[in-house]
Amino acid sequence: MTGFLPELTGGRFLGYWEWDFAAVAFVVVLGGAYAWAVLRLRRRGESWPVARTAAFGLLGLGTIVFATMSALAVYDRVLFWPAAVQNILLDLIAPIGLALGDPLALAYRALPSLSARRLRGAMSGRVVRALTFPLVSSAVVIATELGIYFTPYFGAALRHGALHEVMYLHLLLAGCLFVLPMLSREEMLPAWCSHPVRAALVFLDGIFDAIPGVVVMTSGTLVAGSWYRAQARTWGPDVQLDQMIGGGAMISIAELVGLVFLIAVFAEWVRAEQVKTAELDRRLDAEQVRAAPRAPSPSPSPSSPAAEPDRVRPWWETDTGVVGQRIRASGGPGEAAPPRT
Repeated sequence: MTGFLPELTGGRFLGYWEWDFAAVAFVVVLGGAYAWAVLRLRRRGESWPVARTAAFGLLGLGTIVFATMSALAVYDRVLFWPAAVQNILLDLIAPIGLALGDPLALAYRALPSLSARRLRGAMSGRVVRALTFPLVSSAVVIATELGIYFTPYFGAALRHGALHEVMYLHLLLAGCLFVLPMLSREEMLPAWCSHPVRAALVFLDGIFDAIPGVVVMTSGTLVAGSWYRAQARTWGPDVQLDQMIGGGAMISIAELVGLVFLIAVFAEWVRAEQVKTAELDRRLDAEQVRAAPRAPSPSPSPSSPAAEPDRVRPWWETDTGVVGQRIRASGGPGEAAPPRT
C-alpha cells in the first residue's frame, strides 16, 4: 500500500523525489557515451554543435530523469494522472530531446570506421527500416499507449517494479521509432519522405497522438481501477475523475509537444536548405575560378597580328556536334549559310 503519502500539493510536487537506480544507470550510460563521442571529435580537432549537446542532455536525458524520479514517480502508484503524464513525457518529449542531439550522426563520426559501418548496417537493416517507416512507427506509438492502459500490462507494472522499468523503456523506444528518423540528419526514411512530407506526417501524428488521451478520458472502463481503489487515499479526486484528469493531461501535452515537434522539423528543413545552398555556392565559386581569365601574355610586336582579348567564348565555337559545326560554317547565328553548289 502507498496510501500513507500526503496530499499532493504544488510544494510537494517540486520537492518530492525518489531514486530510480535503473533509470540513473540508463541515463549515466547514455550520457557518458554521448560525452565520450563529443570529446573524441574535439580531440581530433572537429566541432560538434553545443545546442545539440544541450538538447540531448537537458531535454532528452533531463526529461527521463524528471519522469522517473520526480513527484510523478512518487505518486504514480497513488494517482493515475501522474502516471499518465509520466508516460507521455517518456514517449513524446524525451525522444524529441534525444533526437535533436542527433546521436546517430555523432556516433558515425566518432566511432572507428569498422564499428561505424556495423552500426550503419544495423540501422539500415530491414527490421529497423520497417519499424521506422512513418505509418508503422505512428501505429506502434498509439498501440503501445493503448496496450499499456487497456490490458493487464499497466496494472502488472504498478505491482512489479522490474516490469515498471521495462514499461519505461518500452515507451521511450516506441517514441524514438517515430521521432528519431524525422529529426536525424542521417537518411533513415524512404526517399519520398522529404522535409515537406515529414512536416505533413508530424502534423498528422499530432492528431493521432491525441487518440489515447481521448480514449482514456472518455472510457467507462477504469485503468487499473482495482489497484487505485485499493489505495488508502482520503484526499484528491476520486478514481473516475482522476482518470479524466489524466486523459486530459495526455491530450494537452500531446498537442503542445506536437507543435514543438513541427517547429523542430521546420528548423531541420531550413538547415537542410542552407546546406544545399552553401554547397551550390561552393560549386559556382569553383566554376568561376576555373573560368577566370588567364594572365595577359606579353605584348605582341608591331609586326605580329593583335592578340585577341580574353573573352567568354560562345557555345557554338566550342561545340563539337553537328549543330555547332553548321553554325560555325554559316559564320555564326544570324548569318546566312553559304549557298550550296
